[in-house]
Amino acid sequence: MNTKENKSRSNKKRPSKKTQKTPDTEFASLGLNPKVLARLDKLGYKKPSPIQEQFIPIALTGRDVTGQAQTGTGKTAAFGLPILEQMDPRLPGLQAIILTPTRELSEQVSNELERLGPKSLKMAVLVGGRPIRKQIRDLENGAQMVVGTPGRVIDLLFRKDLVLDQVKFVVLDEADRMLDIGFRPDIEKIMKRCPEQRQTLLLSATMSSEVERLAKRYMIDPDRVDLSEKDVANKSIQQFYISVDADRKISLMAKFLLQERPQQVLVFTRTKRGAERLYKTFAKKLKNIAVIHGDLAQPKRDSVIKEFRGGKTRMLIATDVVGRGIDISGISHIINYDVPEFCDDYVHRIGRAGRLSSVGKGQAITFVTREQGSQLTEIEKRINMLLDEYEIKDFQPVRPRPPKNY
Repeated sequence: MNTKENKSRSNKKRPSKKTQKTPDTEFASLGLNPKVLARLDKLGYKKPSPIQEQFIPIALTGRDVTGQAQTGTGKTAAFGLPILEQMDPRLPGLQAIILTPTRELSEQVSNELERLGPKSLKMAVLVGGRPIRKQIRDLENGAQMVVGTPGRVIDLLFRKDLVLDQVKFVVLDEADRMLDIGFRPDIEKIMKRCPEQRQTLLLSATMSSEVERLAKRYMIDPDRVDLSEKDVANKSIQQFYISVDADRKISLMAKFLLQERPQQVLVFTRTKRGAERLYKTFAKKLKNIAVIHGDLAQPKRDSVIKEFRGGKTRMLIATDVVGRGIDISGISHIINYDVPEFCDDYVHRIGRAGRLSSVGKGQAITFVTREQGSQLTEIEKRINMLLDEYEIKDFQPVRPRPPKNY
């Protein structure tokens, strides 16, 4: 479906609001109906986050909307609440599809929407690494909302177990990351299977040119909510760098952990091999440590996330692919053991610390070798701020340069 075809889609009008007493919550000013407000009140939702405050009223009108905001700012509720309000709970069959980049994020989004939605809501989570038969049964039993990764969604479409003919709402969550890991062809195939008469919502921490092209192709004159234009990285997180020789990074991390004694720390590496190597080194010395990456079987990944979320694991070593699905409020520190390959990945990584309802102000530390100075500069340009240098007591992470012979 091209842009010209899209322009034939008409925008929906805001649903009429029922006149009855609503709970005393700031969400009441956003146009949500009393039943939704009552559920929010019961769950303890009182004050909408900035992305929720701006995104929800527009989405309730039925218009297409793009939302750019830092990670950990409540984007799931921002797109989920308008969809849940506009869906007809009495209508069988699929009404909404939400695409995310990872299995963990799909399950996290599904859990949140089940909390926010009515008990009668029928949900299906379509991700790889899970028994496909159960997912097919959930679809056959009349799933009204699907959350999944593009790969498994495409698989079920080709099997003809998933039909999108009646879909009214499409969400591209973490759109930048889905494009980063090569899901663009799958996304386009899925979008072309959806009806022209639909509402499309796109959420992203960053709005790259590729994300902009995707929005232009599959959305109709979308309203834009941009909360990241000036401050790309969350300024509530203290951000530092440490200059270090490559062969001293393990010693540096040990010293940092002793000095900071973090409540819960997430360590990022660039590669799966690097994550495993780092895990094996520290597992000999520390308890409550785990590793997660794409080569682990799904049940193992689920177990790792569950124990980290429950606080049983204090240090988790992860690659970027699965790091996107880790949304845990107790993370106090992020360590970029390896400088991220892309500047936007830095934004996503540090967004894991100091999240909504978190323990407080988080810290993010990036290990930088001499050869990576230019990469640090690019990160600082991207986030529009200079990182302070972190000091480690009684340790020299960088060897003094030998004097030149004249």
